[in-house]
Amino acid sequence: MLKTLKRVFSYARPYIAYFVLTVVFAAAGISLSLSVPVFIGEAVDCCTGKGAVDFDRLLRIVCILAGAVAASGLFQWVMSLCTNRLAFLTVRDLRADAFAKLERVPLSYIDRRTKGELTSRVINDIEIVSDGLLQGFTQFFSGVITIIGTLIFMMTINVKIAIAVVLLTPLSFIAASRITKASHDSYVKQSKLRGDMVGLAEEMAGNQKIVKAFVYDKCAEERFAQINSEYGKIGAKATFFSSMTNPTTRFVNGLIYAAVGLMGALGAIGHSPFIGAMSVGKLSSFLAYSNQYTKPFNEISGVFAELQNAVASARRVFDLLDEEEVSDDSAMEKLGNCSGELTFEHVCFSYDPKVKLIQDLNLNVRAGQRIAIVGPTGCGKSTIINLLLRFYDINSGRITVSGRDISSVTRDSLRSSFGMVLQETWVFTGTVAENIAYGVPGASREQVIEAAKAVHAHGFIKRLPQGYDTVISEDCGLSQGQKQLICIARIMLMDPPMLILDEATSSIDIRTEHRIQRAFIKLMKNKTSFIIAHRLSTIKSSDIILVMKQGNIIEQGSHSELMAKGGFYAELYNSQFAS
Repeated sequence: MLKTLKRVFSYARPYIAYFVLTVVFAAAGISLSLSVPVFIGEAVDCCTGKGAVDFDRLLRIVCILAGAVAASGLFQWVMSLCTNRLAFLTVRDLRADAFAKLERVPLSYIDRRTKGELTSRVINDIEIVSDGLLQGFTQFFSGVITIIGTLIFMMTINVKIAIAVVLLTPLSFIAASRITKASHDSYVKQSKLRGDMVGLAEEMAGNQKIVKAFVYDKCAEERFAQINSEYGKIGAKATFFSSMTNPTTRFVNGLIYAAVGLMGALGAIGHSPFIGAMSVGKLSSFLAYSNQYTKPFNEISGVFAELQNAVASARRVFDLLDEEEVSDDSAMEKLGNCSGELTFEHVCFSYDPKVKLIQDLNLNVRAGQRIAIVGPTGCGKSTIINLLLRFYDINSGRITVSGRDISSVTRDSLRSSFGMVLQETWVFTGTVAENIAYGVPGASREQVIEAAKAVHAHGFIKRLPQGYDTVISEDCGLSQGQKQLICIARIMLMDPPMLILDEATSSIDIRTEHRIQRAFIKLMKNKTSFIIAHRLSTIKSSDIILVMKQGNIIEQGSHSELMAKGGFYAELYNSQFAS
C-alpha cells in the first residue's frame, strides 16, 4: 500500500506549491478554530453568578471570538481551494499518462481486454483515486493538525486529564485498524468487478442492434445481473466493514468524553486533589477540546475506508502504466522512398504459442503488383496485414520492404508507406472534411473534394446539412456504406506507395462497388496493393492471387491459372456461384 501511495503522490510533486499553501492555510485555519474553546471558557468565567457578569470583558471576548471564527473559515476555504487544485492537476497528469500508455502498449494488450474495462481504468478508477487519496488527504492532514493542536491546548489546561485522554485514545486506533484490514480484500474485488460490469455494459450498449436482432436481451440481462449481484454482495460487505469504523470509534470516543467530563467535574467541585482545581470555564474548554480531539479520529477512520478503495483502483491504473510498451524505434532510420518491393522469408508467427498459425511463409512481391489474398476464415489473411504493418512482430524469419528489413526502420515511416481500408469503418467526431483529411491534416478543401469525388462520395456529402462541414460521429446516422466511402476517400487523399484493402467494399452496394473498383484501379496504378476479399469476383484482375489455408500459401497464380488447375481456389470460386 505504501508503495502505491508513494507513487500516487509522486504525480503531485510538480505542484508542491499548492501542497505548501494547503499546509500553511490548514495550520492557520485550524489554529484559529482551536482558539475558540479558550475564548468560550473565558466567556463562561465572565459569568460567575447571578448579577456578577463582566459585560465589558464578555463583549471584547465575543468580538475576538467572531473574528477568529471568520478568519478560520476563510483560511479553511482557501485550503480547500488549494487542495482541489492540487488534486485536479495531479489526476489530470495521471489520466494523461494512462491514455498515452494505451497508445504505446502492443496491440495484443488492447486485443485481450474489453474497451469498457480499459475505459474504467482511465476514467472511473482515476476518479476514485482523486476522491479517496488526494481529496481524502485534506481530511487526514487537517485531522492530524487538530489532534496535535488540541492536545497542546489540553496540556495547558490540565496535564493529568490530558494524559488520561492520550492513554485512552489507542482504543480508537485498534478498533479502526481491525475493521480496515477486514475491508481491504473486499474493495480489491469490488474494483475488479466494477471494471467487468462497465465492460459488459459498454459492449451491450455499443452493439444494441446485434443484441436485439439475436434476441439476446434476456441473456444480456442475466449476465449483467450476475455480475451486478456479485458486485452488490462484495460492495455490501466492503461497505459494512467501512461503515462499522465510524460508529465504533464514536462509541470509544464517547467513553473518553464521559471519562473527561467526570474527572473535570470532580476537579471543578474540589473533590479530587489529584486532578487539581478547575474553573467551570476551563472545564467547558477542556470538554470542547476533548470532543475536538476525538472527532478527527472518526474522520481519519473514514478516510482509511476510502483509502482501501482508492488504493485498489490506483493499483489497477498502475498495472496499466507498468505494462510493457512497444520498443522505442525513434533512433532507427526511416524507410524513406519506398519502391513497393516486398518479401516474406521463412516467416513464422502465431498469436498463441500453443496454436500454430503461419509457418515458413515465403513470398516475393514486385513493385506495382496487385496481390489478392483469399482463403477460409481464420487462415491468416488479416494476420499477414498485421505483420506487414508491425501491429504484431513475427516470431521468426524476415520481412523486407524495398530491400529493408521492416524491423530495422521506424514503425511510423513503415506504416505511412501503406494506405489501409479495413472492413470495419471508423469515423471520429468531427467534420466530414476533417475525417477525410485524417492522414493529411494540411490538405486543402479542393484536395478533400477531389478525393471524395474519386470514390463517388461527393454526392451524398453535398446532401448533408452543412456539406463537408457537417459534424459526424460513429452514431451520426450515416449508413455503413457511406462511412466506408469516407474511409476510402482518406486513402485517395494520402496517395501512399502501397495499399491494403481488407474487405474494403464489403459494406457497399454492387453498383457503387463497381464505381469504387474503377477508382481503385486508378489509385492502384504503379502501386503495390494487397487485396483481401471474400467476393472472389472482385479480385479476378489481380496479378497474383495467394490462396491460404491454415497459415500456409497452398496455391498462387492468376485467376485463369488457378481456375485451370481446378484446385482449392477453383472450388472456392465455384461455390460462390453455385445454384
